[in-house]
Amino acid sequence: MTRAVDPADRERPEEAPIEFGRSSTDLLQLRLREPKSSKFYARLLDEVQRDPDAYRHAPIIIDLADLADAPPFNLAEVVRRLRQIQLVPVAAVGGTVEQQAAALSAGLAQIDRPERVAPVAAPATANAPSGPSKLVTTPLRSGRQVYARGGDLIVCSQVGAGSELLADGHIHVYGTLRGRALAGVQGDTGARIFCRSLDPELISIAGYWMVRDQIDEELIGQAVQIHLQDETLLIERLP
Repeated sequence: MTRAVDPADRERPEEAPIEFGRSSTDLLQLRLREPKSSKFYARLLDEVQRDPDAYRHAPIIIDLADLADAPPFNLAEVVRRLRQIQLVPVAAVGGTVEQQAAALSAGLAQIDRPERVAPVAAPATANAPSGPSKLVTTPLRSGRQVYARGGDLIVCSQVGAGSELLADGHIHVYGTLRGRALAGVQGDTGARIFCRSLDPELISIAGYWMVRDQIDEELIGQAVQIHLQDETLLIERLP
C-alpha cells in the first residue's frame, strides 16, 4: 500500500548535522599581573582552595591586558598549572602579538586579535626585522622561554620539551629542537626556522603553526629548514 506524501514533508529541508550559536554563559576571567612572581602560584592555589567547588572544571579566560610591557614569561606553564588545579583555560584576551602567539601555541583560543604589521606590496623579506640577534649558548630546559625582539634567535645547544623560543626574525637551533619555536611573531612571513635535529612540540611562522603529530615521521630527527609558502608551512631537509 502506498502512503500519500504530505506536501509539507516534501518541502521540509534536511536537518543540518551541526549548528553554531552564541552562548550567553559568563566565563571566569583571570587577569595576570606578575606571572613571574615567586608568590604567583601560591596565591592562585589559595584563591581556588577558598571555594574549590566553584572553581573545579570551570572554564577560564586569561586576560593579558596588564602585560604589554612585561618581560617574556612562559604562558604554556601558566596554562599547565591552571589545569593541575582543575581549572580549564580556554582562551586568551589582550596582550601583545607575541603573547597571543604563545597563547595559540598553548592551545588557547583568541577572543581578540592584536593588530599586526600591515602587509605591503613587496617581497616577504623586505620587512624582515633588522635588530640585533640574540645568542643562547646553554641548554634550554622545560619552562624556559626566550624571545629575540626585533631580530633573530640563535641557540647553540639543545632545546628541551616544554621550553619556548620566540623571535621577530629567524630561529636557528644548532642542536635538537624539542620545545616550541615561533618565528616571525610580529608578522614577518619571510622568517624561517633552522635546526640540526627536528622533534618539536609546535612550530610557527607569522602565526601559521603545525604541531608534532602533523609532521612527517621521516623528518623527525633530521636537519631541516622550515618556511612559509602560500600560507602553508613547508619543512625541507638540509644537505
